[in-house]
Amino acid sequence: MVGEAGGLARAAVVGTGLIGGSVLLRLRDAGLDVAGWDPDPQTRRQVREQGVAVPDTVEEAVTGRDVVFACGPLPTLPATLARVAAATDDGCVLTDVGSVKAEVTVAAAAQGLGHRFVPGHPMAGADRAGPAAARPELLDGAAWVLCPGPTGLAAFRRLAALLVDVFHARVVPMSAPEHDAAAALASHVPHVLAGALAGTVRRSALREAVLTLAAGSFSDGTRVAGGPPERTANMLLGNRDRVLAELAEVTAFLDELTGALRAGDAGALADRLAEARAARAALRDRGHSVHRREFPADADHAGELAYLREIGTAGGHLTGCRVAGGAVGYTARLPATAPLG
Repeated sequence: MVGEAGGLARAAVVGTGLIGGSVLLRLRDAGLDVAGWDPDPQTRRQVREQGVAVPDTVEEAVTGRDVVFACGPLPTLPATLARVAAATDDGCVLTDVGSVKAEVTVAAAAQGLGHRFVPGHPMAGADRAGPAAARPELLDGAAWVLCPGPTGLAAFRRLAALLVDVFHARVVPMSAPEHDAAAALASHVPHVLAGALAGTVRRSALREAVLTLAAGSFSDGTRVAGGPPERTANMLLGNRDRVLAELAEVTAFLDELTGALRAGDAGALADRLAEARAARAALRDRGHSVHRREFPADADHAGELAYLREIGTAGGHLTGCRVAGGAVGYTARLPATAPLG
């Protein structure tokens, strides 16, 4: 059966909005025994109408499960983890899908869950919210960050195998602080910039004319501004220091563009835009090489953890994780220019 990689055949999803609902539907379509739960009764009814088991309490949904995905709003995750942990046995793998990782990682460690909680963040979404926007294919092939800790590698291996098997995910192992630093530029700052552009148009005296003329550049540049404001605010506040630091870097680059424009310096302006174009081109044209590594499954985990985190910081991702014969084997893809020890 698809989805039994890692022995995680019975799953639950707590919080069934856009991401949680998409996780739930994909797990269902893959043939897993899956249940969902949401604090909103109307949402529970909507999910039941899609043929998924949705008990009335979170405890009923998660009891006896091998893996639980916590998919609620960022501020609710620590309390959700505590409630789920109390209703599941010690072998149940816990993960989340929140866009900020450091805070929930600290909270889980304080609750004594470091050995079975694997912080996660699938890098996918939409400009709509709620279970009606959920699609089973939304997360297929997504870069899915997992943050293994020194006591949670067994849980990481099981979860990574499931994500590759069911979602065809590109599993990116990173530490929680590294994730938050990278996500600030990859995701969080773009939300600020999209909001700034869309908000400026909203205030413009020529708003209707601008919207009439708006084409791909405006639509692409403001897409994420269509998401729920509360969700975006929680994300930005949850990673405030890193977002502010990266916004300062973006502002400095913008100042260079502005200065060149003000001075009428076509060469300097083109040079800065060429830098931007090169980054955009690299998004589509990055070459990768295959890298394989094996570790004893029951030995000192320090080397394994270091290897995994090095993959993520080098811009790579896992395409395979298999435990057999007392060893764990990883298959990774790395940017062609990235060295790996």
